[in-house]
Amino acid sequence: MEYLTLANGVRMPMAGYGTWTLRGEEGRACIREALAAGCRLLDTARMYENEDIVGQALRDSGLARGEVFLTTKLYWPSAGYEKAKADIDRSLRALGTDYIDLLLIHEPYPEAPAIYRAMEEAYRAGKVRALGVSNFTLEELDRLSARCEVKPMVDQVESHVYHPRLALKRQLEARGVHMQSWAPFTEGRRDIFAEPALRQAGAAHGRTAAQAALRYLVQNGVGVIPKTTRRERMEENLALFDFTLSEEEMARIAALDGGRSLFGWD
Repeated sequence: MEYLTLANGVRMPMAGYGTWTLRGEEGRACIREALAAGCRLLDTARMYENEDIVGQALRDSGLARGEVFLTTKLYWPSAGYEKAKADIDRSLRALGTDYIDLLLIHEPYPEAPAIYRAMEEAYRAGKVRALGVSNFTLEELDRLSARCEVKPMVDQVESHVYHPRLALKRQLEARGVHMQSWAPFTEGRRDIFAEPALRQAGAAHGRTAAQAALRYLVQNGVGVIPKTTRRERMEENLALFDFTLSEEEMARIAALDGGRSLFGWD
């Protein structure tokens, strides 16, 4: 595993496991499988309504709390300082932990500064190790940063081979912010696993198109949180750090960039 080192020195795994669609005992079993496969970053959110099974799966795994990086997010019901303060504690209780590794604002709500003030308070109290945002444009991030003391350390955004947003990544890094990808497989918007450039690049290294797609992002310094319910795919999605795409392969994959969101974020 490789890591991104955040602005405050916290190390975040480059590859993790997204839990967006997971619910109930079946979801809990999938998360246990991801941890058994070697995943050490779990991404959840209050919006997903599954923080409880994420915490339960972690306890089931027998892993020490410090071995797993937990990310969660606050969304619109937390709009406002008092609501956000209460919901941070709700997330801690649901996850069954006394700290969250990374806490994000899920979207750029008008109340983001008030939400973030509660997040800063939790950070100073040791309830949260790192702070960030999700789905913020550069302008939205700058407006928030101008009103806070602990600057956001991560922006989690749509990023995949058809819209990698590497210019945004460079602009974020100039501000001390790391970019992390949600939907690195496009969540079915494109048939990414049949993409010739990815299949060819993967085959050249004895890997799959999926691994080539993820490797393209991590080789560009973008963290990834793919989602799957299959153990073999979980293992594949973590096996990204013992091969390197060539400059020619990277260029062919870069040519897939269509310059626009597949999810309507434009």
